[in-house]
Amino acid sequence: MSEFFGKIMAFVESTKLIDQIAEVDYVGLFTNPWFLVPFIALVVYLIWKQRWRDMIFIAIFLGVWWASGTQYMQTLVVGEELQVSKVLPVLFGGAAIMGIVIYLLFGRSD
Repeated sequence: MSEFFGKIMAFVESTKLIDQIAEVDYVGLFTNPWFLVPFIALVVYLIWKQRWRDMIFIAIFLGVWWASGTQYMQTLVVGEELQVSKVLPVLFGGAAIMGIVIYLLFGRSD
């Protein structure tokens, strides 16, 4: 089984997927019509179908993606030390987001 996962990780490393995700130009992404037109079409479709849960998931994904690139997140680790005073708000924010996701997935019935 570990050989199977080793092959998957070797494939991911060979495609440099993690580096590509880390170096995304979000300004360029959201001004590119090849991304923007389908994204707006998806949002309009979800609004038309009144899929509010899916809209909340998209908003949470975009919010976490945006927050992970802020200066605050870049200063969580200074040198070799983890800044505990800066980690606690991130921890509580993540717990709140997980609570919302769990509530939307399991707590409500449509």
